[in-house]
Amino acid sequence: MIEPYESALDTVPGAHPYPRSSRYHETGIGVHVLPDGTPVRYLRRRLLPPLEADDGEEAGHTVREGERVDHLGQRYLGDPGQWWRIADANPVLDPGELTGEPGRQIRVPGPGGFHAG
Repeated sequence: MIEPYESALDTVPGAHPYPRSSRYHETGIGVHVLPDGTPVRYLRRRLLPPLEADDGEEAGHTVREGERVDHLGQRYLGDPGQWWRIADANPVLDPGELTGEPGRQIRVPGPGGFHAG
């Protein structure tokens, strides 16, 4: 059964507005109803799984001068657009912090990402 203000598109597998490669693909879509009855769709809050202790599935990387997170996405995950997986695996708010300091050791998840504990 489709909830009020939920479109049929929301119930169709693969119809999510973000592509599978996006960090927002698994995030739900909510609907806020304005006082005049107008439904407004929004992306629900994206929560990160807890960081795990090193379980052998993650690599460490020592940042070199001039590296960027998209470079690391390409190097370790085969896609520069997947930089957000590396950002998620490290406790920083700004992805630029990851590569802003040469010599910093950062966590890099395996190709399947990291797993919720």
